[in-house]
Amino acid sequence: MRSVGVEEELLLVDPRSGQPRAVAEEVLALAARRYEGREHSFTKELQGQQLEFGTLPRTSMGDLAAEVERCRADAADLAGEAGVAVAALATSPLPVDPSVSEGRRYDWIRENYAVTALEQLTSGCHVHVSVASDEEGVAVLDRIRPWLSVLLALSANSPFWQGGDSGYHSYRSRVWGRWPSTGPVETFGSADRYHRRVRELVATGVLQDEGMIYYDARLSRHYPTVEIRAADVCLDASTTVLVATLARALVDTAARQWREGTPPAEHGIGLLRAAAWRAARSGLDGELVHPDTMRPAPAERVVQALFLHVEAALDENGDLAPARKALDGLLSGGNGAQVQRRLLRRYGDLPSVVAECVRRTQEGVR
Repeated sequence: MRSVGVEEELLLVDPRSGQPRAVAEEVLALAARRYEGREHSFTKELQGQQLEFGTLPRTSMGDLAAEVERCRADAADLAGEAGVAVAALATSPLPVDPSVSEGRRYDWIRENYAVTALEQLTSGCHVHVSVASDEEGVAVLDRIRPWLSVLLALSANSPFWQGGDSGYHSYRSRVWGRWPSTGPVETFGSADRYHRRVRELVATGVLQDEGMIYYDARLSRHYPTVEIRAADVCLDASTTVLVATLARALVDTAARQWREGTPPAEHGIGLLRAAAWRAARSGLDGELVHPDTMRPAPAERVVQALFLHVEAALDENGDLAPARKALDGLLSGGNGAQVQRRLLRRYGDLPSVVAECVRRTQEGVR
């Protein structure tokens, strides 16, 4: 059974005002003292208002859920020591002037990308799924491309931007798309061609290094995994686990197709970009672009098509019943964007929305 690990980026916010606070260095210093030189889950991100964690790889989704809960709880505890709170929000609902972190790498990014870097306060969820080889990994990348927009719709958790409603469910993905190496890519056909394309892109000088290959899904530089990067950070930990469960099933399904000689769909990048835009705009409301037909269809029908596509893999992994329950709960209760808008209608102001999202971030898998 393939192992799965999750990375989540969290906002650090003032517990009273909901305003993001650039105290990541202080939180990380507290983590270093607490763990006394031992490895821990936390790292800094581009902006000082963010804290990232990575789980240990797990084969059991129950164990992965416990890992996500543990990391979120530890993050909340460390943040509390620094006088802030953590919120699993993919963009800040309140106006914010991001503070680029210190360091040679971040200095280079600030200088070369200018306002793109200065405005880039977005938080994603990255799922690592183990693969047997780069060859299998690239075969998976080629075959999961049409389905990544559906993961984005499920995870969408960024309706607000700089104090107002963006009109999108995942405005994070639109802001993130300003980097030159983001989004869907062509099929590669082989690991050699994948690595050659990456080297050619880095050789342009536009990117600092391979770490800035920000494809919606890529081979990890550090682990024997496919890294699926399309999702917003999810408000509820249960949604994170659902996205990870579906991601593993997508990898299993794609790898099986490759072994059986089934070629990948040859949807062009333009179609995949349109599908991603629609997912960001509509989320689970209205229509999505169906990955099979590349035509509009009701969002729930497209989500059910994803579930049907990976159903055999879910069953083999023992994930079918819990994934079905989690998906039904998400469709009835709403993704993060739907919840945030509902909270705004209830409370009437964005600071109250952030406060409630802080609570939900730490609530665990329900």
